[in-house]
Amino acid sequence: MADAADNAGAVIEHHLSNALARHQLPVTVAGAMDIDCEECGTEIPKARRQAAPWATTCIDCQSIREARGRHVR
Repeated sequence: MADAADNAGAVIEHHLSNALARHQLPVTVAGAMDIDCEECGTEIPKARRQAAPWATTCIDCQSIREARGRHVR
């Protein structure tokens, strides 16, 4: 039976492997792929993927992340 640490490790491993796979693709291929936001699951718009091929979140979710970061400090 898996505990919370095992589950967290599996989630982290999944996110890291996706990020590494995306990073290894040429920008032209990564920009053409349908990539979903890791926060809300909606497709990241093509314009955002072309402007920031490393992005893993949509603009709305990234804005929320940044707002949370400002409030934590």
